[in-house]
Amino acid sequence: MKSCSGASRGVASSAATAPAFAGALGLDPAPDTAHIPLMLIEIEPTPNPATRKFLPGRTVMDTGGRDFPNAQAAQASPLAEALFAIGNTDGVYFGRDFISVSAAPGADWPSLEADVLTLLLDHFTLDAPLFRQGSAAGIEVAPNDGFDHIDDPADADIIDQIKDLLETRVRPAVANDGGDIVYRGYREGKLFLVMQGACAGCPSSAVTLKRGIETLIKHYVPEVESVEAV
Repeated sequence: MKSCSGASRGVASSAATAPAFAGALGLDPAPDTAHIPLMLIEIEPTPNPATRKFLPGRTVMDTGGRDFPNAQAAQASPLAEALFAIGNTDGVYFGRDFISVSAAPGADWPSLEADVLTLLLDHFTLDAPLFRQGSAAGIEVAPNDGFDHIDDPADADIIDQIKDLLETRVRPAVANDGGDIVYRGYREGKLFLVMQGACAGCPSSAVTLKRGIETLIKHYVPEVESVEAV
């Protein structure tokens, strides 16, 4: 399943002089950074024109992903909090090997991209902690979207099939585009999903949801009649 056209890549590097954003990350600048190795970060556009995907060349999240739709949610992570503190940041998402950053409406991406890169280079060259202690570090957290639903135990087999498809077919595909799609519930033939990262607010997300994901899941799980975003 493909949800976007191929993306050209940019590469940013740093020999790591004294980090300008070390304070924002909650760390003191190292007294001697001359021996910190060169680091490269790849930058990819996404189907969402407001979002860029940054690949540091290393694991970001050991399992799952973590979505920060606003500055309040970002308080669990010094890096996410610092990215929001730049200003003009509308969303941050941590994937397995990437970080997606969404710009606020009207933001200048070239300027914002430079600040994001500085933060990311400092974070990874300093090996700074991704989460604060006691903040469910590295755990995928259910979205706080106001969607109140408890699955019916009688639907357990159907739900297991849906979740397996999401994990093996859907989520890896959308991760290539800097986003994620998370299960939120199933009820009377309707499957409810949450769009995260580059998928959130993407102009093509509705098409991807209906023509791609809904078609795929209905083919393998005929009990599903429709797929809705919440």
